[in-house]
Amino acid sequence: MWSPSSLRFGAFLAPYHPLDADPALQLRRDIDLMEHLDHLGFDEAWMGEHHSTGAEIVPAPDLFIAAAAERTHRIRFGTGVTSLPYHHPLVTADRITQLDLQTRGRVIFGTGPGKIPLDAHMMGINPSDQRRRQGEALEAILGLLRGDVVDMQTDWFTLRDARAQLPTNDPAGIEVATASTISPNGSVLAGTHGLSLLSLAAGSPTGFAALDRNWGVYEKTCAEHGHLADRANWRLVTPMFLAESRADAERAVSRRIGSMAAYVNRQTGQRPDWARTSHGIVEQWRNDTLGEFGQAVIGTPDEAIAQIQRLIDKTGGFGTLLILHVDMANWEDTKRSYDLFASEVVPHFKNRNAGRRASLQFAEDHRELLIGQLVTAITEATTDYYGADAVTGA
Repeated sequence: MWSPSSLRFGAFLAPYHPLDADPALQLRRDIDLMEHLDHLGFDEAWMGEHHSTGAEIVPAPDLFIAAAAERTHRIRFGTGVTSLPYHHPLVTADRITQLDLQTRGRVIFGTGPGKIPLDAHMMGINPSDQRRRQGEALEAILGLLRGDVVDMQTDWFTLRDARAQLPTNDPAGIEVATASTISPNGSVLAGTHGLSLLSLAAGSPTGFAALDRNWGVYEKTCAEHGHLADRANWRLVTPMFLAESRADAERAVSRRIGSMAAYVNRQTGQRPDWARTSHGIVEQWRNDTLGEFGQAVIGTPDEAIAQIQRLIDKTGGFGTLLILHVDMANWEDTKRSYDLFASEVVPHFKNRNAGRRASLQFAEDHRELLIGQLVTAITEATTDYYGADAVTGA
């Protein structure tokens, strides 16, 4: 039976960065964040792949993960996600296997069709072909990762006597995940191949509404193809930024949140007027849809707990909560946000302090007995050393 104590936690980076700062410094700061998450005990960190529109500046998540893995010890890394239609399947399989070996098995291979229209346009790919190409590439890559010899011909790649010459770190293979947003396409693809499910739109109204429905599609498809639908392999993404108070959180993000909100809304075809107060922009970010990722929690650990509980109630349980990370605060406030999440939100769900609370409660319930025993012990020790007269004062 699923329990909140089994939840894992991580961060998901597109990554979103303002367009007015040095991209080299932004990349280094993202690597610093990986090290900080590892130090705090987070379970996972995911890095996306994008090739255009300015804010999402990592075109090669495997390169980023290779660097971050050398600075960390235990955290697992996901490609969030590798856009399969953009790459030859043999090259993709070889690169992810090399990364799996370099990290000693700390890699999750997240896959998707590609999100940004300009990326596909520059490569001459018709957006209507992307999901078909994703399915074709995935079929080939899974065969290669299993050690099969693959022969496959499509209108965009050829595999002839193709095989992967490197083994995976674990003979059981690499965990592979497929992205899902609103439609059931991702659930069907993941269920067909028995892959993990990555729900990117958990925080948006429409994505939230579709969570249990898409899980039902996933369970049904898994059963039809002989796979087990395991909630432990289901990941949900939602935006969060925390501080000691809501006012502190809003102040921390007020300088950069406008440019980030404008970028995301531009990607979704919306062009709101951002010439408003910082507080107004924060409210827009919190209450309106943040692209496919949905509504943001900008507030306190208690608000984060409430949002996660809302997701649990909706889904019946899942494996990992991934915080959508957006570069909208200075470094110290960013670190503090994750500190608060690790120190207050994670223990709440993992019930890590049950023993401490039980110990304190027992002490309170038996205070008179325990204090009486303590007084008796002190009296006896004093008598043994000084004699009875020392205790009575005679």
